[in-house]
Amino acid sequence: MSKPAISVIISTYNSEDWLEKVLWSYEAQTFKDFEMVLADDGSKQATFDLIERIKTKVHYKIIHVWHEDNGFQKSQILNKAISASNAEYILMSDGDCLAREDYVQVHFENKENGYFLSGGYFMLPMHISKLISKEDILSQRCFNLNWLKSNGLKSSFKNNKLTAKGLKSKLLNNITPTNASWNGHNASGWKKDILKVNGFDERMQYGGQDRELGERLFNLGIKSKQIRYSAVCLHLDHPRGYKNQESIDKNLAIRAITKKERRVWTEYGILKS
Repeated sequence: MSKPAISVIISTYNSEDWLEKVLWSYEAQTFKDFEMVLADDGSKQATFDLIERIKTKVHYKIIHVWHEDNGFQKSQILNKAISASNAEYILMSDGDCLAREDYVQVHFENKENGYFLSGGYFMLPMHISKLISKEDILSQRCFNLNWLKSNGLKSSFKNNKLTAKGLKSKLLNNITPTNASWNGHNASGWKKDILKVNGFDERMQYGGQDRELGERLFNLGIKSKQIRYSAVCLHLDHPRGYKNQESIDKNLAIRAITKKERRVWTEYGILKS
């Protein structure tokens, strides 16, 4: 069998209701030549049951990469998912981010040697996150601004993410003040580049481990392109019980060393010393 054009890596942990919605959003993609690698940070049986049930209903192959629950170890499971992926190009997102039908297509069309792509997300409130159904996803009405407003979404400049097309999206990509960093919920790059920096630093738990990977890619000489107004995903709301200041402070210290010493390689990545 030939390799897929893209490996889509999705992180998840005990969020099968949100994950099911996300998996349906990839069934709706206009670009079909991808595999799905689920980076599962220790979910229980309900996630296994969902995956087995939905495997027979979607067009794409699902590879389920799982390890035992040992707290927030997203960096570890993402490295395992990278190793399990089969494509030369990797797109990463999260199990709480619904991909608009052109999401994979945008990443595929904008990929370029020597670059990674940086997107963002559109944050939904909890009541709309719960409201969205499989039919809303497959019909794409959940990405329609009028539909969202009719269900209580407030007006905001950020709503341009949902309506910008063509030249407008390119203009907004160019003028946004947001850095084109590696964002774990919406970023893509060449597998060979990610392997050259040895993937994620597994010392890092919650808070900026994705940015640190991007900083090492920059140190390698890889540049980034901003696509936050082109590659659209909706972020479903949820609590963050794993968020803690100790982890954030530790990660900031690691990132400071990466920047100061212009480190490319982590000794705590895919390949261990």
